[in-house]
Amino acid sequence: MTASQESPGSVSASPAWVRRPASLAKAVTAELVERIVRGVHPSGTPLPPEPVLCETFSVSRTVVREAVKILQEKGLVQVRQGAGTMVTPRTMWDMLDELVLAATIDMDESLGILDDLVVTRRLLESDMAYLAARVAGEETTERLRALVDRMDELVDDHVTYADHDRAFHDTIMQASGNRIARGVVRALESQVINTARYMGKTERALCVASNQGHRRIYERIAAHDPDGASEAMFTHITEAWLVRRNAPSAPVRLQR
Repeated sequence: MTASQESPGSVSASPAWVRRPASLAKAVTAELVERIVRGVHPSGTPLPPEPVLCETFSVSRTVVREAVKILQEKGLVQVRQGAGTMVTPRTMWDMLDELVLAATIDMDESLGILDDLVVTRRLLESDMAYLAARVAGEETTERLRALVDRMDELVDDHVTYADHDRAFHDTIMQASGNRIARGVVRALESQVINTARYMGKTERALCVASNQGHRRIYERIAAHDPDGASEAMFTHITEAWLVRRNAPSAPVRLQR
């Protein structure tokens, strides 16, 4: 039977990726990432053999092998001669990878992974604020002042406020000159920016409190006070996350 002769029922019964040949390997990879993170295939155990994966996903061996190769690049599996494809310990996973991070966040009811993300961001951004306070010129401080003033006017519009919030932080990161730290922060933020668990509440009062933190950071940078700018950034990121955070567990990873 050709594709044109297949009944509507037989087409709809096929997995979604079967109808999108160009994304076969990516689709199989995404599903396997989710299964590994969920523990369907636990660390230290082998993935099902190729024939089983081919049957499970209705794809060829070539697609399965490409998916396994991508999983290797993400640090999720190792191919061992004579032992098959083994799922690696979580400590080997690439947590900067979009699929791995997203799946881990979805499965983590304690929000521990987001706590770690905030700790990482706090560490890097407080250092970049320190550097910005040392080197920022009039153009940078004027831009920061304008952003803070504008955010005072946007506390009732949390979407536009959030855009200006990100611009404020990015201005500081650019001023620091640390492109690697900025790249890490931007990569992490881009993967969680639309995640309800990370974004949390959006009430007016929270925007008001958040911008008070921004203003303290701006004032310390404008005063060329590196230590003060670093501390203000550290406090702001911590407090902003604690307000948004909604989990039964205590945020012990944030404690210093």
